[in-house]
Amino acid sequence: MAMFALLLYWSVRRVISLSPAIRNKFAYAALLACSLLLSLGSLAGCNRGQAVPGEVAYVTAVQATLRDRVAAVYNKTGAVTNGEKVDVLEHAHNGRFLRVRDARGEEGWLEQRYLAGEPVFRAFQKLAGQNATIPSQATATTRADLNMHLAPARDSEHLFQLKEGEKLQILKRASAPKSGPPGGEAVTVAAGEPAAPAAFEDWWLVRGPQNRYGWVLARMVDFDVPLEVAQYAEGQRIIAAFVLNNVSDAGKPVPQYLLLLNEPKDGMPQDFNQLRVFTWNAKRHHYETAYRDRNLFGVLPAHAGTANFGKEGTLPTFTVLLRDGSGSLEERQYKLNGVMVRRVLAPGQTAPAPRARSPRHRG
Repeated sequence: MAMFALLLYWSVRRVISLSPAIRNKFAYAALLACSLLLSLGSLAGCNRGQAVPGEVAYVTAVQATLRDRVAAVYNKTGAVTNGEKVDVLEHAHNGRFLRVRDARGEEGWLEQRYLAGEPVFRAFQKLAGQNATIPSQATATTRADLNMHLAPARDSEHLFQLKEGEKLQILKRASAPKSGPPGGEAVTVAAGEPAAPAAFEDWWLVRGPQNRYGWVLARMVDFDVPLEVAQYAEGQRIIAAFVLNNVSDAGKPVPQYLLLLNEPKDGMPQDFNQLRVFTWNAKRHHYETAYRDRNLFGVLPAHAGTANFGKEGTLPTFTVLLRDGSGSLEERQYKLNGVMVRRVLAPGQTAPAPRARSPRHRG
């Protein structure tokens, strides 16, 4: 179109220069039309760049449209979805758009902000590989659409997205300073006054659908813990929840739980400071606290499973990591036999001094 407009433009100019008598409104109208056509052709071609053989990118948006041109008005040539790999064919000169081809052979222009490069994708693959063996600490549900970040920070790279209501597996916890005060307003401190302490927010490393890994804001997910158990958290924040086993009540299986809890605020140095085991009273049809330990410096991940204890048979077990006063980590294992929770001592370990315990109670 640009070449045709250019030839037509110069043809009309030549006619006008050779024949002054035809310089009337029709000739000038033709000249104006040619100029407009030339401008449109130039605009369509000005955003074209050089092809980049072998370059690939990954879609970060939930869904994005492929365009036939870089313009306010365009035709849809295809659509791509989150995490999809595309081949980069061309860069626009303005740097905002790339022409790409998806796996279905659809080609079109796409805004660069909807794409992440190969290094970001490889970094997410590395994150997944490093944490693939961590057992789920709890299942949770997203409150809204969320970005999965490469690190626990709002300004870190993101690639995969989660939809509202999607199920996640909780793996790790981290705390990081907030990127700024609410609303982005500046905070001034008078001369001589100490600066306010940095505000922290908690993040979860999660395993999402399609086995994708990433960090999400902790306050944007809800733990899937039954109300019959969660109501006994006593204002503490549930950090992890494990089903230890199931018992029968009127022929129906009822799960028994281990909960790990912490203070209800972000930025705590420990992952959890309390553990509680809830067993089911089949006669009274409610949960009771079978075991509780407080004032812990707990570190995730914890583990739950089973083990054979000879005459006692195969019993549910759980293992937690606790940091002592010197900073060393100690692994503690417990077993559940009926409604009794007992510490499992490794060879050479001595039993800890007995602690005063309150009587077993509901909740």
